[in-house]
Amino acid sequence: MDKPVLLSVDDDPGVSRAVARDLRRKYGEDFRILRASSGAEALDALRELKLRGDVVAVLLADYRMPGMNGIEFLEQAMDLFPRARRALLTAYADTDAAIQAINVVDVDAYLLKPWDPPDEKLYPTVDGMIKSWRHSPDTAVEDVKLVGHRWSAPSFRARDFLARNAVPYRWYSVDEPEGQRLLAAADAGPDDVPVVITPDGTVLRAPSEVELAGVAGLSVEPQADFYDLIVVGGGPAGLGAAVYGASEGLRTVLVEREATGGQAGQSSRIENYLGFPDGVSGGQLADRARRQAAKFGAEMLLTRDCVALEAHGSKRVLRFADGSTIAAHAVVLATGVSYRSLGVAGADELTGRGVYYGSAMTEAQECADQKVVIVGGANSAGQAAVFFSRYASTVHILVRGPSLEASMSHYLIEQIAGIENVHVHICTTVAEAHGTDHLEQLTLQDARTGERQTVPTTHLFVFIGGEPRTHWLDGAVVRDDRGFIPTGPELLEDGRRPADWPLDRDPYFLESSLPGVFVAGDVRADSVKRVASAVGEGAMAVTLVHRYLEDR
Repeated sequence: MDKPVLLSVDDDPGVSRAVARDLRRKYGEDFRILRASSGAEALDALRELKLRGDVVAVLLADYRMPGMNGIEFLEQAMDLFPRARRALLTAYADTDAAIQAINVVDVDAYLLKPWDPPDEKLYPTVDGMIKSWRHSPDTAVEDVKLVGHRWSAPSFRARDFLARNAVPYRWYSVDEPEGQRLLAAADAGPDDVPVVITPDGTVLRAPSEVELAGVAGLSVEPQADFYDLIVVGGGPAGLGAAVYGASEGLRTVLVEREATGGQAGQSSRIENYLGFPDGVSGGQLADRARRQAAKFGAEMLLTRDCVALEAHGSKRVLRFADGSTIAAHAVVLATGVSYRSLGVAGADELTGRGVYYGSAMTEAQECADQKVVIVGGANSAGQAAVFFSRYASTVHILVRGPSLEASMSHYLIEQIAGIENVHVHICTTVAEAHGTDHLEQLTLQDARTGERQTVPTTHLFVFIGGEPRTHWLDGAVVRDDRGFIPTGPELLEDGRRPADWPLDRDPYFLESSLPGVFVAGDVRADSVKRVASAVGEGAMAVTLVHRYLEDR
Protein backbone atom coordinates (compact mmCIF):
# COMPACT_ATOMS: atom_id res chain seq x y z
CA MET A 1 0.00 0.00 0.00
CA ASP A 2 1.30 3.50 -0.90
CA LYS A 3 1.85 6.28 1.61
CA PRO A 4 -1.29 7.83 3.12
CA VAL A 5 -2.61 10.77 1.10
CA LEU A 6 -2.97 14.46 1.98
CA LEU A 7 -5.32 15.96 -0.63
CA SER A 8 -5.91 19.69 -1.18
CA VAL A 9 -8.67 21.11 -3.39
CA ASP A 10 -8.63 24.70 -4.66
CA ASP A 11 -9.75 26.22 -7.98
CA ASP A 12 -7.09 28.98 -7.76
CA PRO A 13 -3.95 27.53 -9.43
CA GLY A 14 -1.60 29.74 -7.42
CA VAL A 15 -3.16 28.82 -4.10
CA SER A 16 -3.32 25.15 -5.10
CA ARG A 17 0.40 25.09 -5.89
CA ALA A 18 1.23 26.95 -2.68
CA VAL A 19 -0.65 24.63 -0.36
CA ALA A 20 0.76 21.55 -2.10
CA ARG A 21 4.27 23.02 -1.82
CA ASP A 22 3.90 23.76 1.89
CA LEU A 23 2.40 20.35 2.62
CA ARG A 24 5.13 18.56 0.66
CA ARG A 25 7.85 20.50 2.47
CA LYS A 26 6.68 19.34 5.91
CA TYR A 27 4.95 16.01 5.23
CA GLY A 28 6.30 14.72 1.92
CA GLU A 29 8.50 12.09 3.52
CA ASP A 30 5.60 10.26 5.19
CA PHE A 31 2.61 11.21 3.03
CA ARG A 32 1.72 11.45 -0.64
CA ILE A 33 0.63 15.02 -1.46
CA LEU A 34 -2.09 15.33 -4.11
CA ARG A 35 -4.05 18.35 -5.32
CA ALA A 36 -7.15 18.94 -7.40
CA SER A 37 -8.63 22.04 -9.02
CA SER A 38 -12.31 21.28 -8.33
CA GLY A 39 -14.57 19.24 -6.10
CA ALA A 40 -15.56 16.98 -8.98
CA GLU A 41 -11.93 16.32 -9.91
CA ALA A 42 -11.10 15.60 -6.27
CA LEU A 43 -14.00 13.14 -5.93
CA ASP A 44 -12.80 11.29 -9.03
CA ALA A 45 -9.36 11.07 -7.47
CA LEU A 46 -10.82 9.80 -4.18
CA ARG A 47 -12.83 7.11 -5.99
CA GLU A 48 -9.69 5.92 -7.76
CA LEU A 49 -7.78 5.87 -4.46
CA LYS A 50 -10.59 3.91 -2.86
CA LEU A 51 -10.65 1.28 -5.60
CA ARG A 52 -6.88 0.88 -5.34
CA GLY A 53 -7.09 0.40 -1.59
CA ASP A 54 -5.16 3.58 -0.77
CA VAL A 55 -5.66 5.55 2.45
CA VAL A 56 -6.53 9.24 2.75
CA ALA A 57 -5.48 10.93 5.98
CA VAL A 58 -6.36 14.63 5.50
CA LEU A 59 -8.59 16.61 3.15
CA LEU A 60 -8.19 20.39 2.73
CA ALA A 61 -10.91 22.06 0.63
CA ASP A 62 -11.44 25.68 -0.38
CA TYR A 63 -14.86 26.94 0.67
CA ARG A 64 -15.68 29.18 -2.32
CA MET A 65 -15.26 26.94 -5.37
CA PRO A 66 -17.63 27.11 -8.37
CA GLY A 67 -19.86 24.16 -9.13
CA MET A 68 -19.26 22.41 -5.81
CA ASN A 69 -18.14 24.34 -2.75
CA GLY A 70 -15.84 22.96 -0.08
CA ILE A 71 -18.63 21.92 2.27
CA GLU A 72 -20.44 19.98 -0.47
CA PHE A 73 -17.20 18.28 -1.47
CA LEU A 74 -16.29 17.29 2.09
CA GLU A 75 -19.78 15.93 2.70
CA GLN A 76 -19.49 13.61 -0.32
CA ALA A 77 -15.88 12.73 0.50
CA MET A 78 -17.01 11.41 3.90
CA ASP A 79 -18.85 8.60 2.12
CA LEU A 80 -15.59 7.46 0.54
CA PHE A 81 -13.14 8.08 3.39
CA PRO A 82 -15.07 8.62 6.63
CA ARG A 83 -11.93 8.47 8.79
CA ALA A 84 -10.04 11.17 6.89
CA ARG A 85 -9.67 14.39 8.86
CA ARG A 86 -11.22 17.42 7.15
CA ALA A 87 -10.43 21.15 7.03
CA LEU A 88 -12.10 24.06 5.26
CA LEU A 89 -10.00 26.83 3.69
CA THR A 90 -11.43 30.32 3.28
CA ALA A 91 -10.00 33.67 2.22
CA TYR A 92 -11.56 35.52 5.17
CA ALA A 93 -13.30 34.86 8.48
CA ASP A 94 -16.62 33.51 7.23
CA THR A 95 -18.16 32.52 10.56
CA ASP A 96 -21.36 31.12 9.06
CA ALA A 97 -19.40 28.84 6.76
CA ALA A 98 -17.31 27.59 9.66
CA ILE A 99 -20.34 26.79 11.82
CA GLN A 100 -22.06 25.00 8.95
CA ALA A 101 -18.92 23.01 8.16
CA ILE A 102 -18.30 21.97 11.75
CA ASN A 103 -21.87 20.87 12.40
CA VAL A 104 -23.07 19.54 9.05
CA VAL A 105 -19.91 17.88 7.74
CA ASP A 106 -18.10 17.31 11.04
CA VAL A 107 -15.14 19.40 9.83
CA ASP A 108 -12.12 19.27 12.15
CA ALA A 109 -10.54 22.64 11.42
CA TYR A 110 -11.11 26.03 9.80
CA LEU A 111 -8.12 27.77 8.18
CA LEU A 112 -7.81 31.33 6.87
CA LYS A 113 -5.90 32.14 3.70
CA PRO A 114 -3.13 33.17 3.44
CA TRP A 115 -1.52 30.97 6.09
CA ASP A 116 1.88 32.66 6.15
CA PRO A 117 3.96 31.73 7.99
CA PRO A 118 2.94 28.06 7.62
CA ASP A 119 4.93 27.07 10.72
CA GLU A 120 2.46 29.08 12.81
CA LYS A 121 -0.80 29.03 10.84
CA LEU A 122 -0.86 25.82 8.77
CA TYR A 123 1.36 23.09 10.20
CA PRO A 124 0.00 23.05 13.80
CA THR A 125 -3.53 22.48 12.48
CA VAL A 126 -2.47 19.78 10.02
CA ASP A 127 -0.33 18.18 12.73
CA GLY A 128 -3.42 17.96 14.95
CA MET A 129 -5.51 16.38 12.20
CA ILE A 130 -2.81 13.82 11.41
CA LYS A 131 -2.53 12.96 15.11
CA SER A 132 -6.30 12.50 15.35
CA TRP A 133 -6.29 10.36 12.20
CA ARG A 134 -3.53 8.14 13.61
CA HIS A 135 -5.67 7.48 16.73
CA SER A 136 -8.40 5.95 14.54
CA PRO A 137 -8.66 2.14 14.35
CA ASP A 138 -6.33 0.31 11.99
CA THR A 139 -6.94 1.58 8.47
CA ALA A 140 -5.98 -1.78 6.96
CA VAL A 141 -9.65 -2.81 7.21
CA GLU A 142 -10.67 -0.36 4.47
CA ASP A 143 -10.76 -3.20 1.95
CA VAL A 144 -13.07 -5.52 3.93
CA LYS A 145 -15.55 -6.99 1.46
CA LEU A 146 -19.01 -8.12 2.55
CA VAL A 147 -21.00 -10.36 0.22
CA GLY A 148 -24.63 -10.95 1.09
CA HIS A 149 -28.23 -11.00 0.02
CA ARG A 150 -30.48 -7.97 0.20
CA TRP A 151 -33.18 -9.88 2.07
CA SER A 152 -30.91 -11.92 4.34
CA ALA A 153 -31.33 -11.00 8.02
CA PRO A 154 -27.75 -12.13 8.91
CA SER A 155 -26.42 -10.06 5.99
CA PHE A 156 -28.31 -7.03 7.27
CA ARG A 157 -26.98 -7.54 10.81
CA ALA A 158 -23.40 -7.73 9.50
CA ARG A 159 -23.82 -4.54 7.47
CA ASP A 160 -25.46 -2.76 10.37
CA PHE A 161 -22.76 -3.85 12.81
CA LEU A 162 -19.94 -2.60 10.58
CA ALA A 163 -21.73 0.66 9.76
CA ARG A 164 -22.62 1.46 13.37
CA ASN A 165 -19.02 0.84 14.42
CA ALA A 166 -17.79 3.18 11.66
CA VAL A 167 -15.90 0.37 9.94
CA PRO A 168 -15.53 1.03 6.17
CA TYR A 169 -16.51 -1.91 4.01
CA ARG A 170 -17.63 -2.69 0.48
CA TRP A 171 -20.98 -4.39 -0.04
CA TYR A 172 -21.53 -6.85 -2.88
CA SER A 173 -24.87 -8.50 -3.54
CA VAL A 174 -24.95 -12.18 -4.47
CA ASP A 175 -27.12 -11.11 -7.41
CA GLU A 176 -24.36 -8.95 -8.89
CA PRO A 177 -21.56 -10.34 -11.10
CA GLU A 178 -18.81 -9.08 -8.80
CA GLY A 179 -20.53 -10.63 -5.78
CA GLN A 180 -20.74 -13.95 -7.59
CA ARG A 181 -17.07 -13.72 -8.56
CA LEU A 182 -16.09 -13.08 -4.95
CA LEU A 183 -18.15 -16.05 -3.74
CA ALA A 184 -16.51 -18.27 -6.34
CA ALA A 185 -13.05 -17.07 -5.32
CA ALA A 186 -13.91 -17.74 -1.67
CA ASP A 187 -15.24 -21.21 -2.51
CA ALA A 188 -18.56 -20.18 -0.98
CA GLY A 189 -22.15 -20.13 -2.15
CA PRO A 190 -25.31 -18.06 -1.58
CA ASP A 191 -26.21 -20.23 1.42
CA ASP A 192 -23.00 -19.15 3.18
CA VAL A 193 -23.85 -15.44 3.32
CA PRO A 194 -22.81 -13.17 4.72
CA VAL A 195 -19.30 -13.86 3.50
CA VAL A 196 -16.59 -11.51 4.72
CA ILE A 197 -13.26 -11.27 2.93
CA THR A 198 -10.49 -9.50 4.83
CA PRO A 199 -7.67 -7.50 3.18
CA ASP A 200 -5.26 -10.42 3.65
CA GLY A 201 -7.66 -12.79 1.87
CA THR A 202 -9.10 -14.56 4.92
CA VAL A 203 -12.65 -15.78 4.30
CA LEU A 204 -15.30 -15.80 7.04
CA ARG A 205 -18.63 -17.51 6.32
CA ALA A 206 -21.59 -16.27 8.35
CA PRO A 207 -19.27 -14.75 10.98
CA SER A 208 -20.36 -13.90 14.51
CA GLU A 209 -20.17 -10.30 15.72
CA VAL A 210 -17.04 -11.19 17.70
CA GLU A 211 -15.37 -12.47 14.52
CA LEU A 212 -16.53 -9.37 12.62
CA ALA A 213 -15.12 -7.13 15.32
CA GLY A 214 -11.83 -8.98 15.12
CA VAL A 215 -11.38 -8.45 11.38
CA ALA A 216 -12.47 -4.83 11.77
CA GLY A 217 -9.70 -4.13 14.25
CA LEU A 218 -12.12 -3.49 17.14
CA SER A 219 -11.11 -4.44 20.68
CA VAL A 220 -12.86 -7.55 22.00
CA GLU A 221 -10.49 -8.60 24.82
CA PRO A 222 -9.84 -6.57 27.98
CA GLN A 223 -6.31 -5.32 28.53
CA ALA A 224 -6.52 -5.86 32.31
CA ASP A 225 -8.45 -7.80 34.92
CA PHE A 226 -9.06 -4.87 37.24
CA TYR A 227 -10.06 -1.24 36.64
CA ASP A 228 -11.05 1.81 38.63
CA LEU A 229 -14.30 2.13 36.67
CA ILE A 230 -16.33 -0.13 34.39
CA VAL A 231 -18.94 1.58 32.23
CA VAL A 232 -21.56 -0.80 30.83
CA GLY A 233 -23.21 0.59 27.71
CA GLY A 234 -21.87 2.77 24.91
CA GLY A 235 -24.73 5.22 24.38
CA PRO A 236 -24.52 8.95 25.23
CA ALA A 237 -24.61 8.26 28.98
CA GLY A 238 -21.92 5.59 28.80
CA LEU A 239 -19.69 7.63 26.49
CA GLY A 240 -20.13 10.64 28.77
CA ALA A 241 -19.07 8.57 31.77
CA ALA A 242 -16.09 7.13 29.86
CA VAL A 243 -14.87 10.57 28.76
CA TYR A 244 -15.14 12.09 32.23
CA GLY A 245 -13.84 9.02 34.02
CA ALA A 246 -10.74 8.67 31.85
CA SER A 247 -10.08 12.42 31.72
CA GLU A 248 -10.10 12.56 35.53
CA GLY A 249 -7.49 9.85 35.90
CA LEU A 250 -9.63 6.77 36.48
CA ARG A 251 -8.55 3.63 34.65
CA THR A 252 -11.74 3.21 32.67
CA VAL A 253 -13.13 0.51 30.41
CA LEU A 254 -16.37 0.83 28.46
CA VAL A 255 -18.19 -2.43 27.68
CA GLU A 256 -20.67 -2.47 24.80
CA ARG A 257 -22.39 -5.48 23.26
CA GLU A 258 -23.20 -3.94 19.85
CA ALA A 259 -21.89 -0.51 18.86
CA THR A 260 -21.15 2.76 20.57
CA GLY A 261 -23.82 5.42 20.19
CA GLY A 262 -26.82 3.41 21.39
CA GLN A 263 -30.21 4.42 20.00
CA ALA A 264 -28.98 8.00 19.63
CA GLY A 265 -26.16 6.72 17.41
CA GLN A 266 -28.76 5.57 14.89
CA SER A 267 -30.36 9.03 14.60
CA SER A 268 -29.87 10.62 11.20
CA ARG A 269 -29.96 14.17 12.60
CA ILE A 270 -30.17 15.41 16.19
CA GLU A 271 -31.09 19.08 16.00
CA ASN A 272 -31.74 20.08 19.62
CA TYR A 273 -28.37 19.11 21.14
CA LEU A 274 -26.50 22.05 22.64
CA GLY A 275 -23.72 23.47 20.48
CA PHE A 276 -24.87 22.07 17.12
CA PRO A 277 -27.26 24.69 15.66
CA ASP A 278 -27.43 22.90 12.31
CA GLY A 279 -27.78 19.47 13.90
CA VAL A 280 -25.44 16.52 14.02
CA SER A 281 -25.98 12.90 13.10
CA GLY A 282 -25.98 10.38 15.92
CA GLY A 283 -23.15 8.53 14.22
CA GLN A 284 -20.95 11.64 14.03
CA LEU A 285 -21.68 12.52 17.65
CA ALA A 286 -20.86 8.97 18.78
CA ASP A 287 -17.65 8.91 16.71
CA ARG A 288 -16.48 12.19 18.24
CA ALA A 289 -17.26 10.96 21.74
CA ARG A 290 -15.53 7.63 21.07
CA ARG A 291 -12.39 9.38 19.83
CA GLN A 292 -12.52 11.77 22.77
CA ALA A 293 -12.74 8.91 25.28
CA ALA A 294 -9.87 7.10 23.55
CA LYS A 295 -7.76 10.27 23.64
CA PHE A 296 -8.02 10.30 27.44
CA GLY A 297 -7.11 6.62 27.63
CA ALA A 298 -10.49 4.93 28.06
CA GLU A 299 -10.52 1.34 26.81
CA MET A 300 -13.38 0.21 24.53
CA LEU A 301 -14.48 -3.41 24.76
CA LEU A 302 -17.03 -4.43 22.13
CA THR A 303 -19.24 -7.45 21.40
CA ARG A 304 -19.22 -8.52 25.03
CA ASP A 305 -22.54 -9.71 26.44
CA CYS A 306 -22.85 -9.14 30.19
CA VAL A 307 -24.67 -11.89 32.10
CA ALA A 308 -24.10 -10.99 35.76
CA LEU A 309 -22.93 -8.30 38.16
CA GLU A 310 -21.49 -9.52 41.43
CA ALA A 311 -20.17 -7.93 44.62
CA HIS A 312 -17.02 -9.51 46.06
CA GLY A 313 -16.22 -7.40 49.08
CA SER A 314 -15.28 -3.95 47.78
CA LYS A 315 -14.85 -5.28 44.24
CA ARG A 316 -17.61 -5.12 41.65
CA VAL A 317 -17.27 -8.00 39.18
CA LEU A 318 -18.78 -8.10 35.69
CA ARG A 319 -19.31 -11.57 34.24
CA PHE A 320 -19.52 -12.18 30.46
CA ALA A 321 -21.40 -14.84 28.53
CA ASP A 322 -18.18 -16.75 27.78
CA GLY A 323 -17.48 -17.11 31.52
CA SER A 324 -14.69 -14.52 31.70
CA THR A 325 -14.82 -11.60 34.13
CA ILE A 326 -13.41 -8.15 34.80
CA ALA A 327 -13.58 -6.23 38.06
CA ALA A 328 -13.41 -2.64 39.28
CA HIS A 329 -13.82 -0.41 42.28
CA ALA A 330 -17.02 1.06 40.77
CA VAL A 331 -19.48 0.49 37.93
CA VAL A 332 -21.69 2.82 35.90
CA LEU A 333 -24.69 1.09 34.33
CA ALA A 334 -25.69 2.91 31.13
CA THR A 335 -27.26 0.05 29.18
CA GLY A 336 -30.10 2.12 27.75
CA VAL A 337 -33.25 0.61 26.33
CA SER A 338 -34.23 -1.50 23.33
CA TYR A 339 -37.15 -0.86 21.03
CA ARG A 340 -40.11 -3.06 21.89
CA SER A 341 -41.06 -5.83 19.51
CA LEU A 342 -43.94 -5.01 17.22
CA GLY A 343 -45.66 -8.17 18.41
CA VAL A 344 -47.92 -8.78 15.41
CA ALA A 345 -48.29 -11.77 13.13
CA GLY A 346 -45.50 -12.06 10.57
CA ALA A 347 -43.21 -9.37 12.02
CA ASP A 348 -40.73 -11.62 13.80
CA GLU A 349 -40.18 -13.82 10.75
CA LEU A 350 -39.47 -10.77 8.58
CA THR A 351 -37.16 -8.93 10.98
CA GLY A 352 -34.02 -7.94 9.09
CA ARG A 353 -35.83 -8.69 5.81
CA GLY A 354 -37.96 -5.57 5.53
CA VAL A 355 -38.89 -5.13 9.19
CA TYR A 356 -36.27 -3.16 11.10
CA TYR A 357 -35.96 -1.80 14.63
CA GLY A 358 -34.37 1.64 14.63
CA SER A 359 -33.26 3.70 11.65
CA ALA A 360 -31.18 1.01 9.87
CA MET A 361 -29.62 3.72 7.72
CA THR A 362 -27.74 1.11 5.69
CA GLU A 363 -31.10 0.50 4.01
CA ALA A 364 -31.45 4.08 2.75
CA GLN A 365 -30.38 3.37 -0.83
CA GLU A 366 -32.71 0.36 -1.00
CA CYS A 367 -35.61 2.67 -0.11
CA ALA A 368 -35.13 4.80 -3.22
CA ASP A 369 -38.52 5.48 -4.85
CA GLN A 370 -40.21 3.05 -2.44
CA LYS A 371 -43.02 3.46 0.07
CA VAL A 372 -41.61 3.46 3.62
CA VAL A 373 -43.67 2.96 6.79
CA ILE A 374 -42.50 4.16 10.21
CA VAL A 375 -44.18 3.15 13.45
CA GLY A 376 -43.79 5.50 16.42
CA GLY A 377 -44.46 9.05 17.52
CA ALA A 378 -41.32 10.08 19.43
CA ASN A 379 -38.30 12.05 18.20
CA SER A 380 -36.45 8.99 16.89
CA ALA A 381 -39.36 8.20 14.58
CA GLY A 382 -39.58 11.81 13.41
CA GLN A 383 -35.85 11.99 12.69
CA ALA A 384 -36.08 8.76 10.70
CA ALA A 385 -39.03 10.10 8.69
CA VAL A 386 -37.07 13.22 7.73
CA PHE A 387 -34.06 11.10 6.77
CA PHE A 388 -35.92 8.56 4.64
CA SER A 389 -37.99 11.27 2.94
CA ARG A 390 -34.84 12.10 0.93
CA TYR A 391 -34.87 8.62 -0.62
CA ALA A 392 -38.38 7.16 -0.52
CA SER A 393 -41.26 8.18 -2.76
CA THR A 394 -43.49 8.47 0.33
CA VAL A 395 -42.98 8.04 4.07
CA HIS A 396 -45.96 7.12 6.25
CA ILE A 397 -45.76 7.65 10.02
CA LEU A 398 -48.19 5.50 12.02
CA VAL A 399 -49.07 6.91 15.45
CA ARG A 400 -51.16 5.02 17.98
CA GLY A 401 -52.40 8.21 19.67
CA PRO A 402 -54.47 11.14 18.38
CA SER A 403 -51.48 13.41 17.59
CA LEU A 404 -47.69 13.80 17.62
CA GLU A 405 -47.69 16.64 20.14
CA ALA A 406 -47.62 14.41 23.22
CA SER A 407 -44.35 12.67 22.34
CA MET A 408 -42.45 14.58 19.62
CA SER A 409 -40.51 17.85 19.85
CA HIS A 410 -42.19 20.85 18.30
CA TYR A 411 -39.34 21.56 15.86
CA LEU A 412 -39.67 18.05 14.38
CA ILE A 413 -43.44 18.30 14.04
CA GLU A 414 -43.04 21.55 12.11
CA GLN A 415 -40.29 20.06 9.96
CA ILE A 416 -42.40 17.02 9.09
CA ALA A 417 -45.37 19.22 8.23
CA GLY A 418 -43.25 20.97 5.62
CA ILE A 419 -42.13 17.79 3.80
CA GLU A 420 -44.56 16.92 1.02
CA ASN A 421 -43.87 13.19 0.82
CA VAL A 422 -44.24 12.53 4.58
CA HIS A 423 -47.75 11.64 5.77
CA VAL A 424 -48.88 11.17 9.38
CA HIS A 425 -51.63 8.67 10.20
CA ILE A 426 -53.02 9.08 13.72
CA CYS A 427 -54.80 6.34 15.68
CA THR A 428 -53.28 3.77 13.32
CA THR A 429 -51.40 0.56 14.14
CA VAL A 430 -49.90 -2.38 12.28
CA ALA A 431 -52.09 -5.47 12.60
CA GLU A 432 -50.11 -7.92 10.43
CA ALA A 433 -46.97 -8.14 8.30
CA HIS A 434 -47.00 -10.21 5.11
CA GLY A 435 -44.29 -11.58 2.83
CA THR A 436 -42.38 -14.67 1.75
CA ASP A 437 -38.63 -14.04 1.70
CA HIS A 438 -39.11 -10.34 2.57
CA LEU A 439 -41.76 -7.84 3.63
CA GLU A 440 -44.31 -7.21 0.88
CA GLN A 441 -47.46 -5.90 2.58
CA LEU A 442 -48.79 -4.54 5.88
CA THR A 443 -52.29 -4.71 7.27
CA LEU A 444 -53.11 -1.47 9.07
CA GLN A 445 -55.92 -0.91 11.55
CA ASP A 446 -57.73 2.31 12.45
CA ALA A 447 -58.12 2.32 16.24
CA ARG A 448 -61.22 4.54 16.04
CA THR A 449 -63.29 2.47 13.61
CA GLY A 450 -61.56 -0.92 13.67
CA GLU A 451 -61.36 -0.75 9.89
CA ARG A 452 -58.43 -2.60 8.29
CA GLN A 453 -56.61 -2.04 5.01
CA THR A 454 -53.65 -3.80 3.38
CA VAL A 455 -50.96 -1.67 1.80
CA PRO A 456 -47.84 -2.65 -0.19
CA THR A 457 -44.41 -1.80 1.25
CA THR A 458 -40.97 -3.38 1.48
CA HIS A 459 -39.63 -1.36 4.42
CA LEU A 460 -41.05 -0.96 7.93
CA PHE A 461 -39.05 0.82 10.64
CA VAL A 462 -40.23 0.41 14.23
CA PHE A 463 -39.66 2.97 17.02
CA ILE A 464 -42.06 1.99 19.78
CA GLY A 465 -41.41 2.34 23.49
CA GLY A 466 -38.34 1.10 25.22
CA GLU A 467 -37.49 -1.97 27.26
CA PRO A 468 -34.52 -1.67 29.64
CA ARG A 469 -31.64 -4.09 29.17
CA THR A 470 -31.55 -5.17 32.81
CA HIS A 471 -32.63 -8.83 32.87
CA TRP A 472 -29.04 -9.87 33.57
CA LEU A 473 -29.05 -7.75 36.76
CA ASP A 474 -31.71 -9.83 38.48
CA GLY A 475 -30.71 -10.22 42.13
CA ALA A 476 -27.82 -7.75 41.85
CA VAL A 477 -29.68 -4.43 42.07
CA VAL A 478 -33.26 -3.38 42.77
CA ARG A 479 -35.38 -2.88 39.65
CA ASP A 480 -38.91 -1.54 39.32
CA ASP A 481 -41.79 -3.50 37.83
CA ARG A 482 -40.80 -2.40 34.30
CA GLY A 483 -37.15 -3.33 34.73
CA PHE A 484 -35.79 0.20 35.18
CA ILE A 485 -33.31 0.84 38.00
CA PRO A 486 -34.28 3.26 40.81
CA THR A 487 -31.47 5.26 42.36
CA GLY A 488 -30.74 7.59 45.27
CA PRO A 489 -33.87 9.11 46.86
CA GLU A 490 -36.11 6.60 45.06
CA LEU A 491 -34.56 3.83 47.17
CA LEU A 492 -35.53 5.44 50.46
CA GLU A 493 -38.49 4.03 52.34
CA ASP A 494 -40.46 6.80 54.08
CA GLY A 495 -37.30 8.86 54.01
CA ARG A 496 -35.20 6.12 55.57
CA ARG A 497 -32.50 3.91 54.12
CA PRO A 498 -33.53 0.43 53.02
CA ALA A 499 -33.04 -2.23 55.66
CA ASP A 500 -30.42 -4.04 53.56
CA TRP A 501 -28.42 -0.89 52.71
CA PRO A 502 -24.97 -1.61 54.22
CA LEU A 503 -23.47 1.88 54.55
CA ASP A 504 -23.84 4.62 57.16
CA ARG A 505 -25.10 7.15 54.63
CA ASP A 506 -27.95 7.50 52.17
CA PRO A 507 -27.45 6.29 48.58
CA TYR A 508 -26.02 9.00 46.35
CA PHE A 509 -28.34 10.53 43.75
CA LEU A 510 -27.42 8.15 40.88
CA GLU A 511 -26.39 5.21 43.08
CA SER A 512 -28.26 1.91 42.82
CA SER A 513 -29.19 -0.40 45.69
CA LEU A 514 -25.66 -1.86 45.44
CA PRO A 515 -23.09 0.65 46.74
CA GLY A 516 -20.53 1.62 44.13
CA VAL A 517 -22.85 0.81 41.24
CA PHE A 518 -24.26 3.94 39.61
CA VAL A 519 -26.91 4.32 36.90
CA ALA A 520 -27.07 6.88 34.08
CA GLY A 521 -29.29 7.53 31.07
CA ASP A 522 -32.46 5.86 29.86
CA VAL A 523 -32.09 2.74 32.01
CA ARG A 524 -32.49 4.79 35.18
CA ALA A 525 -36.04 4.93 36.55
CA ASP A 526 -37.83 8.20 35.73
CA SER A 527 -34.92 9.56 33.70
CA VAL A 528 -35.40 12.23 31.03
CA LYS A 529 -35.13 10.52 27.65
CA ARG A 530 -32.89 13.05 25.93
CA VAL A 531 -29.29 12.90 24.68
CA ALA A 532 -28.22 15.96 26.67
CA SER A 533 -29.55 14.62 29.97
CA ALA A 534 -27.94 11.22 29.34
CA VAL A 535 -24.52 12.81 28.76
CA GLY A 536 -25.01 14.94 31.88
CA GLU A 537 -25.90 11.92 34.00
CA GLY A 538 -22.84 10.07 32.73
CA ALA A 539 -20.63 12.96 33.83
CA MET A 540 -22.45 13.30 37.15
CA ALA A 541 -22.06 9.58 37.83
CA VAL A 542 -18.26 9.94 37.60
CA THR A 543 -18.34 12.74 40.18
CA LEU A 544 -20.28 10.45 42.51
CA VAL A 545 -17.82 7.61 41.80
CA HIS A 546 -15.02 9.86 43.09
CA ARG A 547 -17.06 10.63 46.21
CA TYR A 548 -17.73 6.93 46.72
CA LEU A 549 -14.03 6.06 46.41
CA GLU A 550 -13.03 8.81 48.83
CA ASP A 551 -15.58 7.68 51.44
CA ARG A 552 -14.54 4.04 51.49
